[in-house]
Amino acid sequence: MSFLKKIDSPEDLKLLSRSELPALAEEIRTMIVDVVSKNGGHLASSLGAVELAIAIHYVFNAPEDKIIWDVGHQSYPHKLLTGRRESFHTLRQHKGLCGFTRIGESPYDAFSTGHSGTSISAGLGMACAGRLKKKHSKVIAVIGDGSLTSGLAYEGLNQAGDIHKNLIVILNDNDMSISHNVGALSSFLSRAFAAKRLQGLRKEFGEFLKSLPKVGGDIYQIAKRSEESFKSFVTPGMLFEAFNFEYFGPINGHRLNHLIDILNNVKCLNEPVLLHVTTKKGKGYPPAENNPVYFHGVGSFEIKTGNSSGQKGAIPTYTQIFGKAMVKLAEKNDKIIAVTAAMPEGTGLVKFADTFPDRFFDVGIAEQHGVTFAAGLAIEGLKPVVAIYSTFLQRAYDQIIHDVCLEALPVVFAIDRGGIVGEDGSTHHGLFDLSYLRNLPNMVVMAPKDENELCRMLITATSHNGPVAFRYPRGTARGVSVDENPAVIPIGRSEILKDGDDILILAIGRSVGDALDAHSLLSKKGISATVVNCRFVKPIDSDKICALVKKIPKIITVEENVLQGGFGSAVLECLCDNGIMRFNLIRLGIPDKFVEHGNQDILRSKYRIDAPSIADAAVKLCDIYD
Repeated sequence: MSFLKKIDSPEDLKLLSRSELPALAEEIRTMIVDVVSKNGGHLASSLGAVELAIAIHYVFNAPEDKIIWDVGHQSYPHKLLTGRRESFHTLRQHKGLCGFTRIGESPYDAFSTGHSGTSISAGLGMACAGRLKKKHSKVIAVIGDGSLTSGLAYEGLNQAGDIHKNLIVILNDNDMSISHNVGALSSFLSRAFAAKRLQGLRKEFGEFLKSLPKVGGDIYQIAKRSEESFKSFVTPGMLFEAFNFEYFGPINGHRLNHLIDILNNVKCLNEPVLLHVTTKKGKGYPPAENNPVYFHGVGSFEIKTGNSSGQKGAIPTYTQIFGKAMVKLAEKNDKIIAVTAAMPEGTGLVKFADTFPDRFFDVGIAEQHGVTFAAGLAIEGLKPVVAIYSTFLQRAYDQIIHDVCLEALPVVFAIDRGGIVGEDGSTHHGLFDLSYLRNLPNMVVMAPKDENELCRMLITATSHNGPVAFRYPRGTARGVSVDENPAVIPIGRSEILKDGDDILILAIGRSVGDALDAHSLLSKKGISATVVNCRFVKPIDSDKICALVKKIPKIITVEENVLQGGFGSAVLECLCDNGIMRFNLIRLGIPDKFVEHGNQDILRSKYRIDAPSIADAAVKLCDIYD
């Protein structure tokens, strides 16, 4: 008998008895493992939140009550309980369910998520709006302990405690974010686990006091009252009570009866509440329990063993190349420092951290702090390399401008996941960095065509006395050999890779490879193309580009970035500023929209930035203007 098949909404869930809920939880876990084993996704965090999702929907009345899942990594059980069971097999597939919560996907998704630390601020806004509209619905923000290293979460807590709005914050504490949590706050939260051990002791001691003849009962009551003043020192309650939150916990997040009871109690309170629950990441699937870091965001795998079912090629990823190059560089230069924001595995810096622990800093999910921290390192003569995903670096834009670029500090930004990233979708595509960085004074912006050029750009960046950013894509590199001693690239210097008279293709970063493939396709059509690896978006190689355009006025620019303010815009500005007006140009890049989730190759084809699309644009240009 399947309980999950009966559930098309939370109202169906409420028809189940409490005794049936554990079986439902197992069914949910089985379906999540089955689908993620095929599609990939955020497995461990979702498995750990199954009972929590059941309890929340069992007690509250979504969508009238607003439930916000911070980041959305753990939202798969929520999706299964809110009418998406039949379509769950499309998770993270193009035109299928999103891997995070999306307002447009379901009325039960109260907020679109993907980046951490947003739930409390959004929830507080909804709670204030509800009060102004005289609604009596509840707002529940579920946030992980990893997201509590984000400063935004504390800004939300601070205001919520000050204005006493009707908000319930559930801290899902699994002692692990994407990587091991860092910082003093993590140590503070971990005292909850010491508190667990105290629970058994407290119970035994209470029974002992009550057994004392005549005075036992009175002594027990005195001890209970004393415990209330003592509990804040053995749990993190002291921190949240300082924000004027009513603190409850920590409680076991896998005990459904206990969860339901306490949620029923706290929903009656009309003040800010923080419920601290402890869960196990990967719960119910041993490979994920044993290796939650790997199964945080995983590709397809064999269910029986947990082993990856994807092909392991001999060609490394750009991330791996970067990590290896950082270690090699740091061996020769003791001023090299690595900084990342809770992503040592994701940015390839684990080996660096092991080799140079004193020169590696994981700042937690705190990109703003990480950038200004790096500025402080640079002022003292060190060479910080800040390795952050493109989409997450957006969160530190003000710090890049004021704390790094204003004084032209030599901070290096190694921007992973530049361009289309695939199944994580619109919140994770790195499609804006060329635009948001190239307009900053003192900033150099570049992108490598392959892994060897990536290593050369790392050397170039660390040799430059000013801020430098270089971005590189997610996934396998081109498979070229890497120089033993990579040479510095002259700032602003491009290179001609292919010569031709009919079309001029100006490309940057990963798109250079597609441009070379397009060159081959065009050759078969009798069209000869000059292909330029421009390397630099800023400063752009004005002299070479202008000279080439005077000879070949049919131009295509290609970039894996939004067209507005990107590389193609830089080329147009260059030609205009140099008085060159006689040319015909087609810009290929991402239009003015957020790109959905899907396979990288599917998306590149859809948005017309792959090799066949470049060739088609070239043919069109020749047909129109010949």
